[in-house]
Amino acid sequence: MPSGAADPLGEALHYLRMRSVFYCHSELTAPWGAHLPPMPECLMFHLVTEGRCWLDASSEGDDGGGRWLLPGDFALVPHGQGHALRSAPGVAAPNLFDLPRECVSDYYEILRSGGGGEGTRIVCGAVQFDHPAARHLVSVLPPVICMASGAFQPGAWLPGLLQLMADEARQMRAGGEAVITRLADIVVIQAIRHWVQHDDSAQTGWLGALKDPRLGRAMARMHQDPARGWTVALLAEAAAMSRSAFAQRFTERVGMPVLEYLTQWRMHLAQAWLQQGQGIADVAARVGYQSDAAFSRAYRRAVGSTPGAARRSPVVVPLPEGARPSPTASPARPNISGIPNAGAPFGL
Repeated sequence: MPSGAADPLGEALHYLRMRSVFYCHSELTAPWGAHLPPMPECLMFHLVTEGRCWLDASSEGDDGGGRWLLPGDFALVPHGQGHALRSAPGVAAPNLFDLPRECVSDYYEILRSGGGGEGTRIVCGAVQFDHPAARHLVSVLPPVICMASGAFQPGAWLPGLLQLMADEARQMRAGGEAVITRLADIVVIQAIRHWVQHDDSAQTGWLGALKDPRLGRAMARMHQDPARGWTVALLAEAAAMSRSAFAQRFTERVGMPVLEYLTQWRMHLAQAWLQQGQGIADVAARVGYQSDAAFSRAYRRAVGSTPGAARRSPVVVPLPEGARPSPTASPARPNISGIPNAGAPFGL
């Protein structure tokens, strides 16, 4: 993203680059059900291509948070919480790992299960975001985002992508799994973008501040150049506001003073870079510290541990309420619920 970009929200979306964890085309016949275990580092999605299914994303698994998904409907579970898919409310949902599946590639499987009744087909998957800005954006999304096929404005191209993805899953031509995985990446990003632009809850808090014409400019400057010696006066100038008005407005919208936000943003970036194997001196310079000692003190105050411990014990830097980052994704597939070989391809 070029320096000085005028669209801080667009900058955040720019970093929504993901790594595949798994994709699966599910062919199911009623009655059927499957419980997906928690995957805290992942965003999960479901696209119904034929039939219908009951999505239960309640924390208790009692259908209290359930909703129907119909053909063309798309659901995101951004924070990777455990949830269930069923042919109808109340149908038993066995553990995902107890269901049969056919491996197509390292990241793609086909699941066939059920009792022989009404058919349903679903394309599902899980992805991880690596960039700190992307994880920060995902962290402020609601527990579930559902987009009904009829909810889009005429001319919207997301439904076309969903249809193409459904067609590829149904026909499974040569190379189909590669096409589906690439389409899924685009669809997930567009779904997040659609929610940010249209949902009322995206107009407040951290996202609302990003979209604020004045505050957003100041936030973009901090995000683009965390090493600069920012002051309240410099950031107020970037926002074209008086120092006092800017400081008050920022605190009201984001939930903390601007320099506290800057420090925590720097430490969030530093944590991610350290866990990627970068040296302490290099990371310190990238976030604006002239000495390793000063950086280490600031990091310990913000995180509660030393920079050297970042690779051994990943931690989460506290950010404004409602804007807490997801745990840093590891290079390997996550170990799910302690199940042996959980990193192997699987699906629903």
